Amino acid sequence: MSYYLMQFAYSADAWKALTENPIDRADAVKALAARLGAQVLGFYYSFGEYDGVVLLDAPDDATAAAISMAAASAGHLKATRTTPLLSVEQTIEALKKASAAGYRARTREVR
Repeated sequence: MSYYLMQFAYSADAWKALTENPIDRADAVKALAARLGAQVLGFYYSFGEYDGVVLLDAPDDATAAAISMAAASAGHLKATRTTPLLSVEQTIEALKKASAAGYRARTREVR
């Protein structure tokens, strides 16, 4: 399984509906994720550009994308962003591969 950070922003109409009828949207997201073979590890609201974040454990990128697409298709989100997350071990592995790649930036002398 892989981890993903999913950020979302509600539309004004969604905020209006939630204000008039406060409900726990985390349950719906958890059920959606479970139907697609994933698990919500955390669901939080936030301030700023995005209204909330979901920490997701999904089997692959396609599943994470499907969850985002399905949630957005309901029409209550104005923006989403899904970021794959790497564990420390995966990052170390990537750093080792990068080091072994032998890539060096070409520089020009400034005169």
